[in-house]
Amino acid sequence: MTKTRNRYGVAFAGVVLHLMIGGVYAWSVFTKPIAQQTGWREASVSFAFSLAIFCLGMSAAFMGRLVEKFGPTVTGTISAVLYGSGIMLTGVAIHTHQLWLLYLAYGVIGGLGLGSGYVTPVSTIIRWFPDKRGLATGLAIMGFGFAALLTGPIAQQLMAGIGLSATFYVLGAFYLVVMLIAAQFIKKPRPNELPTAIAQKASRVSLTNGQQLTANQAVKTRTFAFLWLMFFINITTGIGLVSAASPMAQEMTKMSAATAAVMVGILGLFNGFGRLAWATLSDWIGRPLTYSLIFIIDIIMLIILIFCQIPAIFAIALCLLLSCYGAGFSVIPAYLGDVFGTKELGAIHGYVLTAWAVAGMVGPVLLSFTHQVLHNYYVTLLAFIVIDVIAMLISLRIQRDFVSPKETSAAK
Repeated sequence: MTKTRNRYGVAFAGVVLHLMIGGVYAWSVFTKPIAQQTGWREASVSFAFSLAIFCLGMSAAFMGRLVEKFGPTVTGTISAVLYGSGIMLTGVAIHTHQLWLLYLAYGVIGGLGLGSGYVTPVSTIIRWFPDKRGLATGLAIMGFGFAALLTGPIAQQLMAGIGLSATFYVLGAFYLVVMLIAAQFIKKPRPNELPTAIAQKASRVSLTNGQQLTANQAVKTRTFAFLWLMFFINITTGIGLVSAASPMAQEMTKMSAATAAVMVGILGLFNGFGRLAWATLSDWIGRPLTYSLIFIIDIIMLIILIFCQIPAIFAIALCLLLSCYGAGFSVIPAYLGDVFGTKELGAIHGYVLTAWAVAGMVGPVLLSFTHQVLHNYYVTLLAFIVIDVIAMLISLRIQRDFVSPKETSAAK
């Protein structure tokens, strides 16, 4: 008889994989050192990050298909090779002062590694934890959000000790090895491998009444279009605020640069913890209600940003906004599983992540452009409020279309 595998071990491997690829959020640590060593403009260096996120989102749809066809171990291995080699090639680009190679290495190759790595564990962990979908995805995606807190200080130490290019060689090699090992433990559960009690409990959180849609079927539904748009709006708002949190706080509340820097670090904590907290909450109150609450809080906090000039309250509002931003990433996979089933969840999740690619370009560009033209942030914040109201109305519409998990459980 085949031995039952430990589902918590699979989840831990997924967290480790996301901790590695989440190092992309520490790119700002490298921006100035790279610009100083190569003579490139900081804007040119920053574009490598935007390109990586764009490639992450756009490749996720294709990579999600591969997860379903070949399994998460294969896509995790692909991610390790692409991301690890992309980081090491970034060191070569810096050493040789080749900007095009930086974009190819970090933006394209690394971005493809990010896309394949991001979708690898999520749908698999949901299959192992059908009774706790929110908690499981929250843990995995929290690792992606927290990674910068680990990578940032380590990168600073490495740059001071061995130099800039060598830092990328060491980090790339480390990512490659750790991700290769972690990928071997990320495997789908075999038929009937989960205990019967878990499978029975899982049926109470499904909104599909046992329906299992393929990716092609799911993307043709109105609900998928609504979820894609909601996710896009949530990420547009959040990533726009992330890109300008420090200068915005300094300009709108006269906060000092030092205090703003501390605030940015705290925002990272809320981004990470928000992923776990909101996802866990969604197991109790259901994904539709959770997403509606996310947009309600977004709207209230954006209004506070416009009218409040008290630094402490401004910072608290930003922290709550960033927790909602992180929540969008962790709640959406479980939401998709509830609505469409888990038959091809990796592929469906990959298609939704294309919204991240588009939002990663729209949010920061919209905010920086309007500030450059109008010399204030108010117009952009008003625009964010408008689109968040639209998202809230869509979320409430979806909420009416489905019975909440609690109601389903009571009915049974």
